[in-house]
Amino acid sequence: MNKFHFFGVCVVLVLATTAVYWQVGGFEFIPAFDDDLYVINNDFVKVGLTKVGFIWAFTGNHAGNWHPLTMLSHMLDCEFYGLNAGGHHVTSVLFHIANTLLLLFVLKYMTDKFWPSAFVAAAFALHPMHVESVAWISSRKDVLSMFFWLLTILAYVRYTRRPGFTRYLLVFLAFAFGLTSKSVLITLPFVLLLLDYWPLGRFKNSGDIKRLIYEKIPLFALTIAMSFVTVFVERGFGTIQSITKYPMNLRAGNAVVSYMNYIVKMFCPTNLSIFYPHPRQALPVWQITIAILLLIFITVVVLYVLRRNRYLTVGWLWFIGTLVPMIGLVQIGNQAIADRYSYIPFTGLFIMIAWGVPQLLEKWQYRKVVLGISAVMAISFLTASSWIQTSYWYDGRTVFTHALEATDNSYVVQFLMARTLYIEGKTDESISQYKRALEISPNQPNERINMATVLVEKGRFDEAAEEYKKAIDLVPKSAVAHNNLANVLWVQKKPDEAISHYRKALQIKPNYAKAHSNLGRVLQSQGQFDLAIEQYRQSLQISPNQPVVYNNLGSVILNMGGEPALAAVQFREALLLSPNYNSARINLATVLVIQGEFDEAIEHYKQALRIDSSDSRARRGLKEAMVKRNKARK
Repeated sequence: MNKFHFFGVCVVLVLATTAVYWQVGGFEFIPAFDDDLYVINNDFVKVGLTKVGFIWAFTGNHAGNWHPLTMLSHMLDCEFYGLNAGGHHVTSVLFHIANTLLLLFVLKYMTDKFWPSAFVAAAFALHPMHVESVAWISSRKDVLSMFFWLLTILAYVRYTRRPGFTRYLLVFLAFAFGLTSKSVLITLPFVLLLLDYWPLGRFKNSGDIKRLIYEKIPLFALTIAMSFVTVFVERGFGTIQSITKYPMNLRAGNAVVSYMNYIVKMFCPTNLSIFYPHPRQALPVWQITIAILLLIFITVVVLYVLRRNRYLTVGWLWFIGTLVPMIGLVQIGNQAIADRYSYIPFTGLFIMIAWGVPQLLEKWQYRKVVLGISAVMAISFLTASSWIQTSYWYDGRTVFTHALEATDNSYVVQFLMARTLYIEGKTDESISQYKRALEISPNQPNERINMATVLVEKGRFDEAAEEYKKAIDLVPKSAVAHNNLANVLWVQKKPDEAISHYRKALQIKPNYAKAHSNLGRVLQSQGQFDLAIEQYRQSLQISPNQPVVYNNLGSVILNMGGEPALAAVQFREALLLSPNYNSARINLATVLVIQGEFDEAIEHYKQALRIDSSDSRARRGLKEAMVKRNKARK
């Protein structure tokens, strides 16, 4: 295969992939499902690359994960595109195209087999199961981690052909970058051992196994370290589900069935969804039994019966092994499987097909013709399916509508649809959707809290209070539910009950800044100024970037007859954080009038009127300040 043919295939792969994914340039964010956490409402990300954001990327919690390189890539996108979703989508597509070409090159480099490598690359580029990883902005971690996965393998192959410290260091660094993109790359050292077996052929005798394992000790050390970091972060965020909720027998049963579901979806990618609900109850024994027997049968065949065909062993163990972190033995979230989880594992199955089918047909007279036509038909089918699947990712409403059609009783998708409707301003439809979802799965405290928030916006305070109380019944130690219920009780003119629930929220979560400031507001209204000041100051100590709290603190200092200069400091802090905050600007102007600083006060009143010309308080204050200034000059 000459360079011209290689270049031609690369061009075809790029064009085909672009033909599928060009449409995402006009797609939107999906704010109801992680895009808000990763980009839209992430204050560190949406401002672009900053020193503070860089530090946070390596020290903060990223939606229950730790993948600093992924967060830096989102920051870089915001640097170039701002919050234009199309630009973010295009970046993911470019990474996917780069991964496709890298996969082709790496396989050809390792095996010296061009057409099987080209088939694997084409299947990888165009399989509908991979659409989620490319078309969902929050799955940037998939395309980015695969990029470094392939760079690590490429560096490793170069190292095996001419070992040396510098070349091994490149392997180590590429792997480290991959782990900081997504933690699932912890399986890569094991895959490198598989590649030693085939196609690198480094397994000569039994002594080689020990040598090759020792060789990868630095990589295994990174794997262990990343595993601890991942468990620590996810436990802290609450994404790792408890054994009580998902017992081990349930996890194991779902895991073996999930392996078979992935294989089925690889060959028959229909009814794909952004979310597949976990059964949350024991699957039928016959279903688990069939899955176990099939997995054992395939494993025995590829490891023993057809062990001379090493690519089968490598492909199968690649698929089985790389899915282990995501198969549900450690249950993350409430999904049974996920399309995005196939992004790396399916390469193993593609390898089995690409090398196995030609060998199976090697004695056929028209082998090349059959293989060529079959490959073209398969890739054409995948291309058409992926184009259709990609179109479902236009926005939140579109993707969730399709998911509801593709899955049965997916209460999670219904909740996501409810959130989407709320974001779109369709509050009545959102409430109806929440109620339908809660009929299917009533024991969902977070969703009851979310629905109550919508009810509050509609002014339906009695209903909202009932939902918050139901959430507290389900999770008595929900600080958010207690705080939000207190907010409703305050609106309903029940200050004592509100204070009680604010205090319960703070008992549960002492560093809850909002609960401190809310409690301070109620105490201020009750004339308990000293206690209010204490709460405001605690809130600001926890979270300093709260202009409203600074304004409230200044107001209560004035109310209790405190020093005007001290109150002015608070109002100025509020304006530093929010220059268009008229209440703080007018309060500052009022203090300046008290202090006799009439010129500055007048300027602040005028600025307040430029921001809101209808502000009667600013207009009245301006007149009074001008009168007092004139009297002072006389």
